[in-house]
Amino acid sequence: MENTYEESEQSLLGIILSAFLLILGLVLDATHVSWFANTYVRYLWYIVAFIPVGKDVVQMALHSLWHREWMGEQVLMSVAAIGAFAIGELPEAVAVMLLYCIGEALQDKAVDKARDHIKAMLTLQTHAVRVLKNDEWVSEKPENVEIGDVVEVLPGEQLALDGCLITNEATLNMAAITGESVPVLVQSGKEVFAGSIATNAKLQVKVTRKADQSAIARIMNMVEEAAERKAPTDVFIRRFANKYTPIVLILALLTVLLPFVYSLISPQFNYEFSTWLHRAFIFLVISCPCALVISVPLTYFAGIGSAAKRGILFKGSNFIDALSEVDTVVFDKTGTLTTGSFKVKEWSFDNPNHLKTVAIIEQNSTHPLAKAVANGVETGDYKVEVDTLKELAGYGIEALIAGEKWLVGTTKLLEKHAIAVPSHLTSLASTLVVCAYNDEYVGHIVLEDELKDDTEHLVEALNAVGVHKTVVLSGDKQALVENIAQSIGIEEAHGNLLPEGKVAHLERLKTDANAVAFVGDGINDAPVLAVSDVGVAMGAMGSDVAIETADVVLQTDKPMLLVTAIALTKRIKSVVWQNVYLSIGIKVVVMLLGILGIANIWMAVFADTGVTLLAVLNASKLIWQKK
Repeated sequence: MENTYEESEQSLLGIILSAFLLILGLVLDATHVSWFANTYVRYLWYIVAFIPVGKDVVQMALHSLWHREWMGEQVLMSVAAIGAFAIGELPEAVAVMLLYCIGEALQDKAVDKARDHIKAMLTLQTHAVRVLKNDEWVSEKPENVEIGDVVEVLPGEQLALDGCLITNEATLNMAAITGESVPVLVQSGKEVFAGSIATNAKLQVKVTRKADQSAIARIMNMVEEAAERKAPTDVFIRRFANKYTPIVLILALLTVLLPFVYSLISPQFNYEFSTWLHRAFIFLVISCPCALVISVPLTYFAGIGSAAKRGILFKGSNFIDALSEVDTVVFDKTGTLTTGSFKVKEWSFDNPNHLKTVAIIEQNSTHPLAKAVANGVETGDYKVEVDTLKELAGYGIEALIAGEKWLVGTTKLLEKHAIAVPSHLTSLASTLVVCAYNDEYVGHIVLEDELKDDTEHLVEALNAVGVHKTVVLSGDKQALVENIAQSIGIEEAHGNLLPEGKVAHLERLKTDANAVAFVGDGINDAPVLAVSDVGVAMGAMGSDVAIETADVVLQTDKPMLLVTAIALTKRIKSVVWQNVYLSIGIKVVVMLLGILGIANIWMAVFADTGVTLLAVLNASKLIWQKK
């Protein structure tokens, strides 16, 4: 890190020195100072002005040529600058390289700022933790802490590992994980994540993941991998530059040769080598694709950093392009549109022990509905031993207790076993857990789940960013799913779906849509997240499988953050194309003027390095924008 800082300091000093000598040289030229009129003095002056900014670039160009990489931007810039010296355009030769280096410095600054936004989400990495060993608290490096160890965190300190809170409820600042600045109250027994900061009390946490598997480590890996995944636009620009550069060199050569050939055919044509060489170098300076090669990847990287600051993780710039094209959004219901925190509302069992048995069975599952039943039903001293238990995704649980068969789950589970369910239950717009004992229906539990606070204007906000169709796909009953969808304003809702049913519906939607995004948070959402054009996981409460499968991770449980993500991708794409049009448009105009002999070298400098500076500054605005 110190070397990087020293290099940036040296680069800045070089730019300042070169700019000072260039400006002073221009003043001496303009005031016709006698001693400066000497050709050798002027060349020496501008060569000295060139060295601080040009030395490293020329060295990199020579290195590229040595390794037969003929078309690097440093090669073009070096050829253009040296050519300007050769034709006597001395200030222009320095200006070309100076502005190029300023553009590079601004790019580095913008990249550092984007990384700072990412690091801000992952603040204050903890290098030591207090671990309980033999009834004593000892200091350990996070990577040496094992799963099951108990660690202690004091108020104001940051948790270094994921774990389960074992002390009383605590208030944690989870901004590093969720992007939310408001502290969160966490109950004892709930999961807490590395990167969270204890705000009001000392707490103890039982570690559930090793340091390299923690939430914060996974986020860092995602961000690092994101920079490697190129957007189609970025890939196209790079391929374009590779084809474009040799064409430019050939055209510059032809600018000198063709008039010479024409002069041989038509003796009346007055060919002056210096004139056409001058035009060729102007053409070469203009045509260097620096603005495109620098600004397009910078724009995407700036966008990834800006998104990270807002709690949105793109796993690659290709997903920025993909999300910007989305016109259909499909939501899971539980945990995505609703809070996922179910509570037992009522139940119906003739035998109270059947209800307690169901609660004990549900204690063996991690499903939100099962947890709600286990937490909402008092079992007292009643105990049963579960012999075997099998969890079926989308259905529920099959269990054996003392050789007796129990089924606990959705109505589909009972229907699968040809067990009749009271007809009035199928029409209820409520979430149900039904139970069968020895192939007979014995009762049900009604659970309630609330809509998330920011769903009221969700559809309206999505329409404003170009989403024309919204759909809910859920494993819950059709009546309940329709009721949720209507209350939000979502036009299409499908319930009673297993994971493969969600995939089938999404495949159908893809045939009529430009691009489809699926938003979910559960384990059984992973298949449909993978099939969608863009899979979006609700990261704070979402399962590890969903987060790993998704292309975009929202670090809060607020669906409205999806609107922010889509709007940001459109802004990123807009900046990309602004830079493309700006770069190509100005270059084409000045290029034609150069061939016709109208453009001078200063216009060429502006068309190349000047436009590069404008493009870099345009891309950088993504980093400094707060909204």
